[in-house]
Amino acid sequence: MHQSPYSQEIRTSEHGFGLEGVLQQRAARVVGILNGVDYNVWNPATDPFIARQYGPGDLVGKAVCKADLQRAFGLPQESCIPLLGIVSRLASQKGLDLLEAILDELLRMDVQLVMLGSGDRHYQDYFRFAALRHADKLAVRIGFDEGLAHKIEAGADMFLMPSRYEPCGLNQLYSLKYGTIPIVRATGGLKDSVEEFDPVSGTGTGFVFESYSGAALQDAMNRALATYYRKDEWGILMKNAMTVDHSWSYSAREYLALYHKLLG
Repeated sequence: MHQSPYSQEIRTSEHGFGLEGVLQQRAARVVGILNGVDYNVWNPATDPFIARQYGPGDLVGKAVCKADLQRAFGLPQESCIPLLGIVSRLASQKGLDLLEAILDELLRMDVQLVMLGSGDRHYQDYFRFAALRHADKLAVRIGFDEGLAHKIEAGADMFLMPSRYEPCGLNQLYSLKYGTIPIVRATGGLKDSVEEFDPVSGTGTGFVFESYSGAALQDAMNRALATYYRKDEWGILMKNAMTVDHSWSYSAREYLALYHKLLG
């Protein structure tokens, strides 16, 4: 058993919401176990929602899914442009204020961004109107659509989760399985499940930033975009991500180990 980032964060005044004192007193007994993913539902090799199934040994389908996603959102079908995806509740907890702060600068770059979600009126209106200003680069759907969520996970090149806090998070786990590289803030389960890519050693599964600021998010995206154009490195990164085990089988073993420890 280990002390996960979120199990440490909830012992602080920022994230404890009034319970931090009790949790700090019981710190030795606080354990963090990540959620698992049902790979019968979230698996690009078997996903019925996506344009073409694929896996770490055959990535041809990934390009087909990208073109299908661009078509679904009415964006230019250009295979070489990095395509970023977001599926999220539209709320400040999800770090959307950071994205708002840098959106115009981001969209001056050669990128596309698709967003699916609903939530706070401010964010719904802001991103919807931004999509009208940048119709060739940004497309937004307000609401939730299960099939479209799967298409985003399969068709995007990168997935943004700049959360203020995140107990576990599931979309970064889905993204890893689909070879859609997560760009996340180092908080809670995001920090526990995404490792910064090291081009020297070839290890890592995504891009991580610490500071809760638009500048830090932009820096992480710059690292991701630079790596995207180094195709050999990007291929290694995708395979690293797709072969990590975040199944419920793994999480269940963690729970069993904890139960056995409690039973002595």
